[in-house]
Amino acid sequence: MGQGAVDKEVLDLTLLIYSIVVMALIAITIIVFFVVFQKRKNQLLIDKVKQQQQFDEELIKTQQEIQEETLKHVGRELHDNIGQMLVMSTMQMNAAAKIVSDDVKSKVNNAAETLKSTLDEVRALSKSLNNDVIFNLGFDTTLKNEIERLNKTGLIQSSIKISGEKIDFENNKGDLILFRILQEFFSNTLKYAEADNLNVDIKYLNDKLEICVEDDGIGFDIKSAEKGSGLINMEKRAELINASFDLNSEIDKGTKLTIIYPYRTI
Repeated sequence: MGQGAVDKEVLDLTLLIYSIVVMALIAITIIVFFVVFQKRKNQLLIDKVKQQQQFDEELIKTQQEIQEETLKHVGRELHDNIGQMLVMSTMQMNAAAKIVSDDVKSKVNNAAETLKSTLDEVRALSKSLNNDVIFNLGFDTTLKNEIERLNKTGLIQSSIKISGEKIDFENNKGDLILFRILQEFFSNTLKYAEADNLNVDIKYLNDKLEICVEDDGIGFDIKSAEKGSGLINMEKRAELINASFDLNSEIDKGTKLTIIYPYRTI
């Protein structure tokens, strides 16, 4: 074999190796580009989802703030205006009871007592609507007052049990949000459940608060039930404070709500 043939074989081999290296580099470049593109695409999708979540959270917070301001305004109006009118009416009825004849005095006294009971109810309701009052009284006291108010209506027999050592929430709005969730549950129970009893169980644990609320009403089929604004509001409020929200109900077996709120980190 001549020198020319050897040189040709070496050249062919060199070209083959060069071609393989070039193709490998091209393949690696394509793979790297594809991986980077996919990562970038995934990151954009993740960013979009996060932005949507942030937007939804801000929207929910804004809605809640507007709702709280509205409730506060209504609470103040009830206390300052309606409350004062009832006070004046009660005073007038008491004054009238002193000058009317004995045969109508009992009726006037009964009317005065009814006005006084109405005044007490309006004051209790105004406190439950005003978030400043809730912050000042605290979660436990406000909830006890709400249970007492429910019992005074005569529409349902309510009870509350609180166990464990009370610890202040790290989220300063956690108590208000939890109270509003429970208020919504109470309202739904009164409007739809036809329940005789409502029980609330509060457990303070080391790092979380467990809340269980249960009624013995007619219940409903959760799978087929449409989610109204009340249920959606309860779930969204729970999301705001990273609390788990579990609502269970069965026909003729009542409804049960369980909330676990991690109110502090340890």
